Amino acid sequence: MTRITYIEHDGTEHVVDASNGDSVMEAAIKNLVPGIDADCGGACSCGTCHVFVDETWQQAVGEPGEFEEPMLDINPERGANSRLSCQIDISDELDGLVVRLPEYQF
Repeated sequence: MTRITYIEHDGTEHVVDASNGDSVMEAAIKNLVPGIDADCGGACSCGTCHVFVDETWQQAVGEPGEFEEPMLDINPERGANSRLSCQIDISDELDGLVVRLPEYQF
C-alpha cells in the first residue's frame, strides 16, 4: 500500500492507503475524499480531478501527458504543479505523496 495525503483548500487533510496500480483519483474516490469530482471517470476528458502536486513530489510524479495538457489548459486555476489525478498512477515510489485540492473543480 502507498500512503497519499490529500489536502483540501481549507487545510483539512485526508491520509489514505492506496493500492498500487490505481490512480490518485481512484484512491480519492474509493476513500471518499471530498473535492475530487471525476466526472469522466478517469478518461482524461475533463478537468474535475485537478490537483496541485506538492513541490517535493513534482519530479517523482512527472509532467502532464499530451492528452492531459489540453484539459489542464482550460482550467483557470492551473498552476505549474497542476496535474489531473486520474493520470497519476500509484506506485511504491509515490509513498508519502501530498496533493492539494482546489476550492472548485472546473
